[in-house]
Amino acid sequence: MASVSLGFENQLWEMADKLRGNIESSEYKHVVLGLIFLKYVSDGFDEKYKELLDEGDGFEEDADAYNEENIFFVPQEARWDFIKSQAKKPTIGQVIDDAMVAVEKSNATLKGVLPKNYARPEIDKTKLGELIDLFSFKIGDKEAKAQDVLGRVYEYFLGQFGSSEGEFYTPPTIVKILVGMIEPYKGRVYDPCCGSGGMFVQSQRFVEEHEGRKDDIHIYGQEYTATTWRLCKMNLAIRGIDGNLGDRDADTFGNDLHKNLRADYILANPPFNVSDYTLIQDDVRWKYGIPPARNANYAWISHMISKLSPSGIAGFVMANGSMSTTTTGEGEIRKNIIEAPNGGLVDCIVTMPTNLFYTVTIPVCLWFVSKKRENRKDKILFIDARKMGHMVTRKHRELSDEEIKQICDTYHNWRNDKGYEDIQGFCKSTSLDEVRGHEYILTPGRYVGIEEKEADSEPFEDKMDRLTVELAEMFAKSRHLEDEIRERLGGIGYEF
Repeated sequence: MASVSLGFENQLWEMADKLRGNIESSEYKHVVLGLIFLKYVSDGFDEKYKELLDEGDGFEEDADAYNEENIFFVPQEARWDFIKSQAKKPTIGQVIDDAMVAVEKSNATLKGVLPKNYARPEIDKTKLGELIDLFSFKIGDKEAKAQDVLGRVYEYFLGQFGSSEGEFYTPPTIVKILVGMIEPYKGRVYDPCCGSGGMFVQSQRFVEEHEGRKDDIHIYGQEYTATTWRLCKMNLAIRGIDGNLGDRDADTFGNDLHKNLRADYILANPPFNVSDYTLIQDDVRWKYGIPPARNANYAWISHMISKLSPSGIAGFVMANGSMSTTTTGEGEIRKNIIEAPNGGLVDCIVTMPTNLFYTVTIPVCLWFVSKKRENRKDKILFIDARKMGHMVTRKHRELSDEEIKQICDTYHNWRNDKGYEDIQGFCKSTSLDEVRGHEYILTPGRYVGIEEKEADSEPFEDKMDRLTVELAEMFAKSRHLEDEIRERLGGIGYEF
């Protein structure tokens, strides 16, 4: 599952960051990623250009000869050699803008996608020229193709920008677990809040690593933010992924771009606890209850369930509160999803450690919801992964490939009924009767038990996160029991 390190991504990033000057990171990412994209399509064009030139049939300037092999045609004024020749001129900003316009005109799928504001005064043209020189590195064709050099550089830079702008970037640890759990071998893959497209890239990588074909999966996505939608289009294009992201950015709740889609796989990291969203009251998506207007978590869950095919499976990220909340009808919706006909829809819940995201420390969980559960009806698998991972920086944690594999294997063994065993403190296959006894609360720690230890080594912050969640659950249950006692006493004439 791990991507191979090229060894120089960090040095490239440090040099590129030094050239940022006074440009805000939110703006600079478009400057940098746009240039990497232009270099990528130009390199791909050059390789095919030389092949056609050697063939001697005169098709080297014929756009159709490139398009039929899913290679972007790059006009002369947008080719990297020309861009590099203009790098030291004060007009370089306009040269790049013109190049982006030319590439869009020659490739309909890129219309309205590429950044075209390099000529603006805020960008230091000397530093822009140095940035072009920085990205003009040469690597042998075979090595570059084998390792997908620029594709990996683009991905690495997305991750680095994600350090300061986590809203459009899901950490690789989480993406790998989601993809590894649901295994999108063949079919329709959907992400209703696709960000920069990390779920799609990892899905394609999964297919290729398992000797499948890239076109075995069909990508559908939607993104609310215009600049992020364009980033996703570029990210998919640079990986050679043909995806349907709609004609433009759009609100998934207010303007569903894929109304008739029934997906085989859904992967998503919806924004947590959104309090201002378009809630259409009379909507077929709210089959299990109308979600509250002030929190979109259960709107996302309901939307994704409505998009599943009869044999579809969804894996998505949620804030921990989604496992236990009982406010404004959320508890009732969760109950209805758990109690759905044919053994319920909730397949597995995984609690994750803190500090996985770059910008927030909020603890998260992973939900897995499936329409096809014949061999595991009336059961839910709980996995507590809060103790996994290691701190790679003072603020950021990652899970090792071995830990990711342990989580995925546990789920697969349980799902396929092949050698699964409960592990105290880590995983438990739980009956719906037991979940009913816990008032439909889905917090894994409540079911898997406590790992036997000689001493308490749980970090203080992790312990406080866990204890406050458990205390909130106890308070909610206490209120429920109090109301029930009052009701029963009132029924026999003892109201108070």
